[in-house]
Amino acid sequence: MKTKFSELALFGGPPAFAQPVHVGRPNVGDRKKLLARFEEILDRNVLTNDGPCVRDFEARVAELAGVKHCVACCNATIALEIASRALGLTGEVIVPSFTFVATAHALQWQEITPVFCDVDPLTHNLDPAAVERMITPRTTGIIGVHLWGRPCDVTALQAIARRHNLKLLFDAAHAFACSSGGRMVGSFGDAEVFSFHATKFLNTFEGGAVVTNDDDLAHKLRLMRNFGFAGYDNVIYIGTNGKMCETSAAMGLTGLDALDQFIDVNRTNHHAYRDALSGLPGVRLLEYNERERCNYQYVPVEIDAQAAGLHRDMLIAVLHREGILARRYFYPGCHLMQPYRSLFPHARLLLAHTESLCDRILVLPTGTAVAPDDIRMICGIIRLALRHAGDVSKKLAPGSAAPEPA
Repeated sequence: MKTKFSELALFGGPPAFAQPVHVGRPNVGDRKKLLARFEEILDRNVLTNDGPCVRDFEARVAELAGVKHCVACCNATIALEIASRALGLTGEVIVPSFTFVATAHALQWQEITPVFCDVDPLTHNLDPAAVERMITPRTTGIIGVHLWGRPCDVTALQAIARRHNLKLLFDAAHAFACSSGGRMVGSFGDAEVFSFHATKFLNTFEGGAVVTNDDDLAHKLRLMRNFGFAGYDNVIYIGTNGKMCETSAAMGLTGLDALDQFIDVNRTNHHAYRDALSGLPGVRLLEYNERERCNYQYVPVEIDAQAAGLHRDMLIAVLHREGILARRYFYPGCHLMQPYRSLFPHARLLLAHTESLCDRILVLPTGTAVAPDDIRMICGIIRLALRHAGDVSKKLAPGSAAPEPA
């Protein structure tokens, strides 16, 4: 453990980690089970097109989410695009800017206008009151994002959608195996989209899924992800190639077998960070509602530069020098990325909370690749950097030899 600021890598000390520690290293589960599934896939010689692994994976995801239908896709972005199109979204759709850019791109790709709405500064999710103010005659839907696995105010958003006759879709990329009011995420709105990207705590290498209780919508989704085929040589609808392959589903099934283990590790890690960062001025670790089911997949921390004495970006620069690849999420906000900053140059006037969060949030490493000793080291470095904030600030001042924050 480093105890002097001169031991920090920023000041010439050796990095705390010889191998970089990432925010999200893939969780694999039981490798023998995974390899056995690969052997079975090769023996069957069925690699895609709704093979038995995909069907099994869909059934297990639907059961866990408490819904009738799961439509597995090659990735969550395609799942969002298909779901948006299947729901008939056009014109304008209200979305948060404080989200991964795929939420907005899935709309813009189809020439649907994402209307960026501000978030609640405490929950980081869509502010229902702000959503209602953004509705116009061109609005056809709302996409809420269950950020960090902490569900949106689904009751308020569903009431708004009903009142204005809007479609309601949830980007649940962070929220697999989470609940709201005792009800599993996946069963809210018209449909919800999960991500099973490699960095998610349950991954399928690459993958995603749309889940819903709407029979007609599920039928349409299945047509759309497979070119519109309804049987051999029978195309009855416009579609694309959004199918999940068998090897991806095998990875997902192996992860589902170890789901409780992954969550237990994430919970233990989150509690360790909570305890180690407790009482640190200007540092707020986001908490989870432990009365609900949570996946504890992320460790988001708000850094109040004035109270902490150090800006978030400077702290990240310190951590990166130590081999701790903490991340700025979701910097700088979708509204300041292209093409949106050119299309909507004044959007930031309505996004004060979003811009504040983009300037404050960092996300720390967790998952099965992160050990308790790693967390103690990471938190020790954070405490050391903040205790010597003046020296760190001078070292990172413009014109210094230190690198720019990542």
